[in-house]
Amino acid sequence: MILYGRNPVREALRAGRRQVAHVWATERTIAREPWLRDAGARAASAEEIARRSDSPDHQGVCADAGGYPYVSGRELLMPSDPFVVALDELQDPQNLGAIARSAECAGVTGLVICERRAAAVTPAVAKASAGAVEHLRIARVRNMADFLAEAKQAGAWCYGADGDAGIAYDAPDYRGSVVLVMGAEGAGLRPRVAKSCDALVALPLRGRIESLNAGAAAAVLMYEILQRRGSA
Repeated sequence: MILYGRNPVREALRAGRRQVAHVWATERTIAREPWLRDAGARAASAEEIARRSDSPDHQGVCADAGGYPYVSGRELLMPSDPFVVALDELQDPQNLGAIARSAECAGVTGLVICERRAAAVTPAVAKASAGAVEHLRIARVRNMADFLAEAKQAGAWCYGADGDAGIAYDAPDYRGSVVLVMGAEGAGLRPRVAKSCDALVALPLRGRIESLNAGAAAAVLMYEILQRRGSA
């Protein structure tokens, strides 16, 4: 995997979760960013970096970082009172990156995504997350409903986000082990996944737009849960 952009490459080096084989950067970028010299970055033209990264948004740096180090869903449930965010067939890489960034900043235990019909951790997602995916543990599961069943068996409460739900987002206390489940853009939660949740919660919509962006809704809910868990 060729990462591109200053933040994704720098955070991959900082996190140390995957072996970064080579780093390329323009001479101008190396002169401005001392960490690139420490990483042994090789000087390359902007055109060469664009060709390697297959993107014009490289910001003068890219790196060969190998595959993304996914973890298992079970691993995310092992800590005491984990707070996990599960994404049910979320397909937009920009949304996945934005949610990963919010999750990492909020101190979420980890993120769960679907193996099929869903965005995976790609260089574009790493860029959208500003490198947050390098620090955040992310699991890919074959069946989201089965993962939620496993989470409940481990003692977690599963809360699904649904705009039509009758329970307000700030009603639960969110203490203990919690899984927040977000649906796909437009489609929302699939029926079986929704039925696997202990409760469905909704954010209030006081304006004229019918729904929030998935990334924005996830950020609001994560910080509400964080505040409730912190105050508790």
